[in-house]
Amino acid sequence: MVEQIFKLSLGKGKVVEKVVLDENIHYLHIVLNKDDGLPEHFSNSNVYMTVMRGRLAIDLDDQGIHEYEAGTLLKIPFQTKMNIKNLHAETLELVIVKAPAPQS
Repeated sequence: MVEQIFKLSLGKGKVVEKVVLDENIHYLHIVLNKDDGLPEHFSNSNVYMTVMRGRLAIDLDDQGIHEYEAGTLLKIPFQTKMNIKNLHAETLELVIVKAPAPQS
């Protein structure tokens, strides 16, 4: 078999799973319920964030919260301060690709 297979969680609770972490990319799957979020941090690579369902509330470099709906892809530059939250009742699901893969 040539391909590798990876499975994503399908549960309804909070999920932060590192699906692929290799020398090429980091591929993460995140599910957040209302009022869940991630710790504020700086991006350690270029980040490509796809909103799969729900509505993302994100503050980048203290510019204030912007919201993005399902079907939106954000490209976030290296070393950007990020604060990610779900402020809505609907479950938020994200797919995050970091490319190139972070070195540390």
